[in-house]
Amino acid sequence: MPGSFKTEAVVLRSIRFGEADRILHLYSSTRGRVGAIAKGARRPRSRFGGRLEPFFRLDLMLHEGRGELATVTGAATVDGYPRVRESADTLAAAGRGCDAVLRLFDAAEPNQAAYNLLCRYLALLDGQESVDGNGSGDGAAGLATALAFRLKLTLAAGFAPELGSCARCGEADGLVGFSGAAGGVVCGACEAGSFELSADAHRFMVEALGSPLAAVPITGQRPLRQVAISPASPRAPRPWSRAWRSSGLRPRWRSPQRPRGRG
Repeated sequence: MPGSFKTEAVVLRSIRFGEADRILHLYSSTRGRVGAIAKGARRPRSRFGGRLEPFFRLDLMLHEGRGELATVTGAATVDGYPRVRESADTLAAAGRGCDAVLRLFDAAEPNQAAYNLLCRYLALLDGQESVDGNGSGDGAAGLATALAFRLKLTLAAGFAPELGSCARCGEADGLVGFSGAAGGVVCGACEAGSFELSADAHRFMVEALGSPLAAVPITGQRPLRQVAISPASPRAPRPWSRAWRSSGLRPRWRSPQRPRGRG
């Protein structure tokens, strides 16, 4: 219904439009995904200043008309996360995090868990909410925190991998791989077509989902690479695997592990 509304939101993406406007992709605590236009935002004396850039957390006043985009009529900064922009690593991590939200949550439906998680991740990248001021484990901008964020984000989206027992037969012991087709870990008898998943990688997934984002479990690079690659197999048709691939994480390693077996 047309009219004005107020909401808190994070700017996921900001695109130049026309001579002086900006198109915004927002994730709102009360509305979910919101598309908006900020008219005149790029003019030197714009009342919005620089607060409509990506990663800003804002209190917004918007007007919803008959078009697809709401119009920004007011904006106040809740948190600008300024230290995120001081490092190429944190800037890239924040961009991938916002892109993950952009891909996974495309509906105008609120998801408070996802919104809180995004704000927590940006706060960690900004050096907040950590003992030493720069995250925990391998650092907030590192792969471990990024994977933990995406595991929690897919869970907030309603997709959860089976990690407690074999996703095919239910066996709780001898878990040796991850099958995207089955939707979780698999035992030795059901490993055909799966990707190798070590005990350390399995433990990381379980602990990452059960721990606060600031207390990401510490593990080596090989288990982290297994977590990044295994569920993302393009052969995996299950919804959780599609959600994992849509979360925006793209492994950079040149030689990913080949599937085990023929299945």
